[in-house]
Amino acid sequence: MLRPVTIIGGGLAGLSLGIGLRQRGVAVTIHESGDYPRHRVCGEFISGRGQTVLGRLGLLADFEKAGAIYAQTAIFISGTAKSPVRKLIVPALCLSRYEMDSLLAAKFRELGGELLLRSRANPINREEGVVFATGRRLEPAGNEIRWFGVKAHASFSSSAHMEADLEMHLSPDGYVGVNRINHGQLNVCGLFRARADKQRPDSKIDWLLGQPDSRLRARLKDAQFDPQSFCSVGGIQLKRRRARACDECCIGDALTMTPPVTGNGMSMAFESGEIALEPIAAYCRGKINWIEAKRQIASKCDAAFNQRLAWAQMLQWMMVARPFQGALGKFLLRSSWLWQFMFARTR
Repeated sequence: MLRPVTIIGGGLAGLSLGIGLRQRGVAVTIHESGDYPRHRVCGEFISGRGQTVLGRLGLLADFEKAGAIYAQTAIFISGTAKSPVRKLIVPALCLSRYEMDSLLAAKFRELGGELLLRSRANPINREEGVVFATGRRLEPAGNEIRWFGVKAHASFSSSAHMEADLEMHLSPDGYVGVNRINHGQLNVCGLFRARADKQRPDSKIDWLLGQPDSRLRARLKDAQFDPQSFCSVGGIQLKRRRARACDECCIGDALTMTPPVTGNGMSMAFESGEIALEPIAAYCRGKINWIEAKRQIASKCDAAFNQRLAWAQMLQWMMVARPFQGALGKFLLRSSWLWQFMFARTR
């Protein structure tokens, strides 16, 4: 008889792992503190190896059937400077998290998985067969910069003018990403830090619209924001952690969160779920013990993500550091070499 598995957290990492385990006949229970469908602060596109994971799980066609579209180009904009429109090496798959989480949850249940909503399980960290996929970690306050995120969907009475399928608008306060998703909408998602003068815009919309004279505000001046899509999250810390330093078995953002500027966070969630799949399946079949399963997962996660996260932290710093807001920043935005180098290193 196969050993059962409990997953704490029903986001991308937890649901994709649960689906993979159910496809192997493992009994899986997922505890999710929220409900479906729901909006989440998220770039809502999968750029990188995550699409390959979806293909191996047999989910890629389901995403396309749900209305997912492909982004082919990207641009970075900072003040009056901007990069050339660049073609993505691999197109990004764009789908609202509202649709995505519901699709994955339905697939998990269809395969016979037990999904407990509004459930907050609190197992002992070292308990066998328990995987933590709870999203970002809450860390003690320290000297690190704390970020907060805001997201909303926008629509237009006519087609929205976009210079590229994925746009990243930079400012001294942070950055806002804009990309097309299903149903003809735009996903507008920003990551911000507190301003030095302690003054903040009056509303979430003002955060997302950017500075008064910005290209971002001009892009969104005729947008109608869906009030039901607004969501926010605070206390985000982008401190890199090694999997082997964790006592418990962690995947996705529960392990570590990549700076959103890379556009690779959703891919890493799916990748970490797949990394955990075979060691946990081996544990369930009695071929290895839980300690060995955790060791294999941690080792593979560190090998897959450590260098990627290090380069992502450097890119995050470059995007918001004041020395890069001037002439140097304009030069770097135009650098094809830097684009290709950082794109490859963060994926």
